Amino acid sequence: MGTFSLGIAEFLMMGILSEIAQGLGIDVAKAGHLISAYALGVCAGAVLLLFARNLPLRRLMVILGVLIAVGNLCAAAAWSFGSLFAFRFVSGLPHGCFFGVGAIVAQKIAEEGKQVRAVAYMIAGMTVANLVGVPAGTFLTNNFSWRLAFLIVGICGTLTAIALRMWIPALPALENHGFKSQFRFLKTLPPWLIFGGVLFGQIGLYCWYSYIDPQLTRVSGFTQDDLSWLMVLAGAGMVGGNLMAGRLSDRFKPAAVACSVQAAGLPVLILFFLFGSCQWAAVVLMMAGTAVLFGSGSPLQSSIVGYSRGGEFLGAACIQIAYNAGNAVAAFLGGAVLSAGWGLRSVSLVGMPFIGTGCVLLLVLYLRFERNR
Repeated sequence: MGTFSLGIAEFLMMGILSEIAQGLGIDVAKAGHLISAYALGVCAGAVLLLFARNLPLRRLMVILGVLIAVGNLCAAAAWSFGSLFAFRFVSGLPHGCFFGVGAIVAQKIAEEGKQVRAVAYMIAGMTVANLVGVPAGTFLTNNFSWRLAFLIVGICGTLTAIALRMWIPALPALENHGFKSQFRFLKTLPPWLIFGGVLFGQIGLYCWYSYIDPQLTRVSGFTQDDLSWLMVLAGAGMVGGNLMAGRLSDRFKPAAVACSVQAAGLPVLILFFLFGSCQWAAVVLMMAGTAVLFGSGSPLQSSIVGYSRGGEFLGAACIQIAYNAGNAVAAFLGGAVLSAGWGLRSVSLVGMPFIGTGCVLLLVLYLRFERNR
């Protein structure tokens, strides 16, 4: 429920910017800063999590659920661009923290041998948000008001906090050896290999996916009306890729699974470049690409907990920072390529060196630190 709420809060903005701009009397370019406000909140939340290590895990998760509710309920009532910017920042604060703490809690309450699968179930909320929540929020915005979409996310956040309090068992706080001890894991190589694998892999794939809308309409020949059901299929690919990778990571080494999943993105991008004008091929490749996009999340989000002993909160939250940084760089890179006149097909190829770099980093993680474990 929590990651479902966060998924809508993060991804809904891309499809309702025009309505928000019109409602607040601003241009779309300025409304785009509301996406940046959320990303800034994600980064700031990871820093604040450093001071929460003494809190029992269930209590901390409930607080994060309340923040999801408060940020989005206030956003629904925003009276100006400045107030909405501030509330978007607040709603971004719990994002990375929730994934970080949630990964730890999921592993602690999971059955032996099913820890990564449990993390995948948690992340599945975000994929379901893209499958159902974002299209529903877009529909409500187009037919009623963008405020209603934020109101529903706020209600979901409230229900999340209540459900966490009722059904998550009471778990003690993580062992605390002092503030500085939370940074010691950064002196080791594995966390940086994971952060790098996430960052470069996300840049490579998101450079293509950031512009999937115009690629499907201008290259593949779909209409704007077709995008509603196409985005549902894209969400289905995310759900399948995430859950499959989670199951595989309980049987094989997580780094090997994550590396293999990211490597699968290379032929997807090449084939989309070559056959994107064929509608059925574009749909199949889009679903495969979104499966890759979310497939590496659960194995790496689970692995970082083990590689960041003493700083589990920071390590897990930093993965979300890497994802958001990758998204920002990818959108800029794809935009620069299009501005240079290379054409929409080119964004499929530009990201490939980044995916290759991410695969190399994850392969080093597997060979040096996981293969013989």
